[in-house]
Amino acid sequence: MKTAASPHILPHLPIDRNAGVPLHRQIYDGLRRAILDGLLRPGQRVPSTRVLAVELEVSRLPVLTAYEQLLHEGYLQGRVGAGTFVSEALPDDALRSIPLASRTTSSTTSSTTSSTTSSTASNTTPNSAPRSRRDGGLRPFRMSLPALDEFPHTLWARLVARHGRALTPRQMGYGDPAGLGALRAAIAEHLRTARAVRCEAEDVLVVSGSQAALRICAAVLLAAGDRVAVEEPGYPLARAALGASGAELAPVPVDDEGMDIAALHALGHRVRAACVTPSHQYPLGVSITAARRLALLDWAAHRGAWIIEDDYDSEYRYVSRPLGALQGMDSRGRVVYLGTFSKVLFPALRVGYLVVPPMLRRKFVEAREAFDLFSPTLYQLALADFLREGHFARHLRRMRAIYIGRRAALLDGLARHCGGRLSVHNADAGLHVTTFLAAGIRDGDVIERMGERGLTATALSSCYAGSARRSGLLLGFGGFSERRIGRATRVLGEILAAAKT
Repeated sequence: MKTAASPHILPHLPIDRNAGVPLHRQIYDGLRRAILDGLLRPGQRVPSTRVLAVELEVSRLPVLTAYEQLLHEGYLQGRVGAGTFVSEALPDDALRSIPLASRTTSSTTSSTTSSTTSSTASNTTPNSAPRSRRDGGLRPFRMSLPALDEFPHTLWARLVARHGRALTPRQMGYGDPAGLGALRAAIAEHLRTARAVRCEAEDVLVVSGSQAALRICAAVLLAAGDRVAVEEPGYPLARAALGASGAELAPVPVDDEGMDIAALHALGHRVRAACVTPSHQYPLGVSITAARRLALLDWAAHRGAWIIEDDYDSEYRYVSRPLGALQGMDSRGRVVYLGTFSKVLFPALRVGYLVVPPMLRRKFVEAREAFDLFSPTLYQLALADFLREGHFARHLRRMRAIYIGRRAALLDGLARHCGGRLSVHNADAGLHVTTFLAAGIRDGDVIERMGERGLTATALSSCYAGSARRSGLLLGFGGFSERRIGRATRVLGEILAAAKT
């Protein structure tokens, strides 16, 4: 059986150079723990010592030392000409953490589930309607746009053609509402290794993007009259999707440490769920601190509430190693995790995923089937191969290097042309930079002028549900060359220089 190349495993290796523990021991402990916890599976390929040393930004020696110890103890095994893999038979299986498949929840939790299942979603949404995602097309600084010019088109076309020529009658019929089994397994393996998500293939549902995932979450978890906590500021389309259930949106302030958990507690017991972007908050870019992550999980467990974790843009961080998912810290099954391939591959693919607690699987599959039956089988087949054959992991590594250059071009251009009227708030991760405008400059007016000059952006003020709004621009850089970004920042500087304050 062909095994997949493991994507980056940095969430399992929290290297601390200030600790009194040698680097090789930290690497050894992280890999061994991931193997025993089932996040790295028997037969799964691990990165080469050279690749891992580069990812960790350490010399190769401590990585070699850790691998040699793991090989000696039987956790890893080498295959001539193939690489290094997790051993099929582990030396101390009895010491493994509680298996994911045997996770159980209390009767209190189960009763909570039935009380939070919603009725049919209404067609009304509170607050203002979100702007069309078609606005701006492919103009700089379009948000949520990956490097389409660098996508491996030939490889992808070959995978699609391979399956297009070989579609069986069964594959041409109606598919599984939960998604193709091979793709669900590949997604689960990627999430376990790259994002430290605790999941099995049966926990994964394939959906048509993150917006569909949010609508399905709303249908299962919320009913008319419930309250759902949302970040303030936050993602407007998330508010629209969750509000479609008839639930009341309850904005919770976000500061430099993420969602204010004290403010969340103050909302009372009617809050049935909280929707958060903990690894890269939209739009401010901050990450929820470890203390607040634990406090949020504790809030959900004690209130019988749910956490909807939108892990968008989690693959790319530029000032620190990738952060593990909040879901991986959840031992009580209160987090519904969602992600999408739109920003790491291409938006027109329309494939996203949900990872749901075991107690909610049946309800989510039923809601997913009611939403649009199932996802197109052909793209699922091709994407499963893209992940299993290691193309996805290589694509992520290559894109990270490209985005580092494009991000640098944007920051340099803003400093050169926009100083004094625009300040960068956060550029730590993802495919956009969050900026604040000087006092008196309205972001809506600036975006209107940008449209006249062939540019686009997202107004920070549009991300607020309440009346207290900050003026700023969200500037996407992923989809544009460094040269084009440089020219665009010069035009933006001219627009800001002419702006009325």
